[in-house]
Amino acid sequence: MSMMMGEKALEEYGLFNLGTVHWNLSPAVLTEHALARKEGLLASNGAFTATTGPHTGRSPRDKFIVANEEYATKIWWGTNNHPMPREMFEVVRRSLADYLQGRDVYVLDAAAGADPQYRMPIQIVTELAWHNLFARQLFLRANESDRISNNPGFTIICVPNFQTNPRIHGTRTDMAILIDFEERLALIAGTHYAGEMKKSIFTVLNFILPSQGVLPMHCSANIGDGGDVALFFGLSGTGKTSLSADPTRHLIGDDEHGWGENGVFNFEGGCYAKCIHLSQKYEPQIWNAVKFGAICENVVLDPNTRVPDYDDESLTENTRAAYPVDFIDNVVESGMGGQPQAIIFLSADSFGVLPPISRLSTEQAMYYFLSGYTSKLAGTEAGVTTPEATFSSCFGAAFLPLQPTEYANLLRDRIERHNVRCYLINTGWTGGPYGVGHRININSTRAMVSAAISGEIDNAELVADPTFGLQIPSTCPGVPSEVLMPRNTWSDKDAYDRQAANLAQRFKKNFTQFLLVEDAVRYAGPR
Repeated sequence: MSMMMGEKALEEYGLFNLGTVHWNLSPAVLTEHALARKEGLLASNGAFTATTGPHTGRSPRDKFIVANEEYATKIWWGTNNHPMPREMFEVVRRSLADYLQGRDVYVLDAAAGADPQYRMPIQIVTELAWHNLFARQLFLRANESDRISNNPGFTIICVPNFQTNPRIHGTRTDMAILIDFEERLALIAGTHYAGEMKKSIFTVLNFILPSQGVLPMHCSANIGDGGDVALFFGLSGTGKTSLSADPTRHLIGDDEHGWGENGVFNFEGGCYAKCIHLSQKYEPQIWNAVKFGAICENVVLDPNTRVPDYDDESLTENTRAAYPVDFIDNVVESGMGGQPQAIIFLSADSFGVLPPISRLSTEQAMYYFLSGYTSKLAGTEAGVTTPEATFSSCFGAAFLPLQPTEYANLLRDRIERHNVRCYLINTGWTGGPYGVGHRININSTRAMVSAAISGEIDNAELVADPTFGLQIPSTCPGVPSEVLMPRNTWSDKDAYDRQAANLAQRFKKNFTQFLLVEDAVRYAGPR
């Protein structure tokens, strides 16, 4: 994009009298700018490292969508999507533009969606150099076709040091993420957490693509030498990134994909991996990708050597590393794969009752997709930790602007049309809940994933779980058989039964929100 076209575009967004506008700088130059501006530090491995202050993760409660008559009935209003009148959006936009007058900005031309049929040009305007570096490494590189594309683009203006005023701007706090689908513009204010840019574009694609017959998915994807594609759905901490970064398979992407007529395609050009307790032994691909050109968020460095301490969670447990997908060795550079053969839902069940692996019918797949279950540890008080069930529809409720059932119906269509096999894999606890049992061995999990992708697991005899109705294989190559039946791993069988019944009730209570689901799907859950 020429400077003249770019300046005109910025003026169209109300951005006048800016300082220096830096266009499409390279990663090396952006790193130099960020260091010179004291936005962060260079780690010993070469990665640029920034801290994000009080906001160390996403803030879905502060996401607003401009409400107009056309969209008012389409949007899934609630916890993650709040309406904002257009007049108030314009007030925020003018305040933000006033703040930027005389200040330098960084502009990136990029794209989202590797499949040319659905590719969307995007423009990212940032106040911080390192935010522009993050966007450059996470999104797809712009090409000539993006500049002449008939597909309308989308713009993000990210200004973390401008804080909103709830009294003036109608926001909840001093930060906000505002999305205007009609004008195709998103404003991000008051937060340094770079992931808000990435997830804003994901939210946009979740709104646009279903009408084009594409299922947008919060999942990772990889492909084998024989062309067999596997999808991995899972909330944070379930192993989605780690399990898809398999040295024996080729990574399509680690987080966001579309499933259209041509198959699966990556939305992004980079990876955004959690790196708390990152291990060179267990996650060598991610470890080696954190180098010059990568960005680390809230990773604590040794003050003298600048060596990262991946075990230090004093700033947050949500430490992150962002890097281009080609920093991974065996990657699919096109970002595209064919139709998937296997879908894997990952749940880290700290209650210790879900089977390590089970086969799902189409209706069960829809049930567990809509449920989006994992569990987190609620915190320790007087040495006692209580697991907390977490449900996030479609494994990504925070990014869904439409009703979850719309995505679930698209999933069913794809599963049935392409005869896709579906599995639920528990990467959490066995032998008891957290504090009593132990985490399922990652090598056993990898063996189960491998058997699911190859279809070898389907040769085993299946046993129905009496509480959840899940079909559990009696054997799996490389996995001790006694691990496969969760009740058998508990010394106190009555305690297992109580815990299983407890979790089943949580599933049922959560599922009452889906009013228009057919009975076959509703009855596919716990009995």
